Amino acid sequence: RNGRAGPGAVVTAKRAADIVLSLGGIVLLAPFLIICCMVTACFSPGPVLFRHRRVGFNGKPFDCLKFRTMAIDAPERLRRHLEADPAAAAEWNATRKLRDDPRTTMIGVMLRRSSLDELPQLFNVLKGDMSIVGPRPVTEEELGRYSDAITAYYACRPGITGLWQVSG
Repeated sequence: RNGRAGPGAVVTAKRAADIVLSLGGIVLLAPFLIICCMVTACFSPGPVLFRHRRVGFNGKPFDCLKFRTMAIDAPERLRRHLEADPAAAAEWNATRKLRDDPRTTMIGVMLRRSSLDELPQLFNVLKGDMSIVGPRPVTEEELGRYSDAITAYYACRPGITGLWQVSG
């Protein structure tokens, strides 16, 4: 033997680190979690958490948790906005994002800017659907754009943070 740990040991160590870091994060960040829950509930009617279907390890779908940052009638608001604003419709068609999104709540803007909307993903890590570090969790639709990287994407758990998240 060469004294190196095998791939199974590395995966086990990474999972153990994910569990320790996510549990520690949940405990240390509990005040922020509670404040975000309360503020979201008080200033924006509807559920506090948003669940969005993402593709995970080995292609298994999971519900990625976030604090809800959009109004509960977001699809209708988007439809009306895109019908009324051709420039916004072109931006949406090109990127699936809007710089000035009418669906985002006032609290949601603050949660997104501070990335506090991502804190519930610590529970996804604890459950084993995500990792602390890994590729950005993508939807089935987005995965189709990266056909050359699907095999690599399926080989690991998506992460709360990683190269994609910090470098764009």
